Amino acid sequence: MSKQPKYRQVADALRREIDSGTYGPGARLPSEAELSTRFDASRNTIRSGLSLLVSEGLISSSQGLGYEVRKHEVFVLNASKFENLSFPQNGDAYSTDVTNAGRRPHQTFRVELTTAPEYIAERLTVDAGSRAVLRFCHRFVDDVPWSTQATHYPDWLVERAPRLTEPGDIAEGTTRYLAGLGIEQVGYADEIATRMPTPEEARLLEIGAGVPVLLWTRTGYSPERPIRCTITTFRGDLNRMNYEIGDLSARSENEPQ
Repeated sequence: MSKQPKYRQVADALRREIDSGTYGPGARLPSEAELSTRFDASRNTIRSGLSLLVSEGLISSSQGLGYEVRKHEVFVLNASKFENLSFPQNGDAYSTDVTNAGRRPHQTFRVELTTAPEYIAERLTVDAGSRAVLRFCHRFVDDVPWSTQATHYPDWLVERAPRLTEPGDIAEGTTRYLAGLGIEQVGYADEIATRMPTPEEARLLEIGAGVPVLLWTRTGYSPERPIRCTITTFRGDLNRMNYEIGDLSARSENEPQ
């Protein structure tokens, strides 16, 4: 006899069936009444077990439609190649990567003159509250919200690169635009963290209960000083990042890319 509460036994059994493919992505689970009969448990117990799976991001619920297994069509981003000008690009790095994966990119922009928050100012080595330009992108893959990207540029750089204040897309990408002005990004420092989304992040990325966000902070450097700080917020259930560092000649073609 299991010592776990009955609702956890229900959740564990359904989780195993989801993992094994009995209920695949997009599949509807049996109704609460059917599960109540199957597990010989009350509707409240069944509902508690299902709520646990919702909080884990495995299933979603819709009013009047019951529960279904979340679809996870994961997009893989090679972070070591992203924005690297030595690799061919057709436009900016995001559009190139999404298109090369056989998917459809779409993004909206917002550009505003703002002040640098303390955590951004520290990375840009400017005074907190000093002027900066924020370029904010809301990005989609196949019309599904994929990420938001907030890039802060220090005021001294904007004076040398005025197109950074333009409200629309910079077709060749900002990294390539700056390089064309002699402001070359020669290195970057990445920071990666996870947490649960804020209400605004959950709205923009259409994140359901139990799904975290992946925060990718990249500070880009010219030979002399930092030139930008970018914070990309990804849906944790639809994205995977990888890096390729060093000599990978021994890597098998069958290994995950």
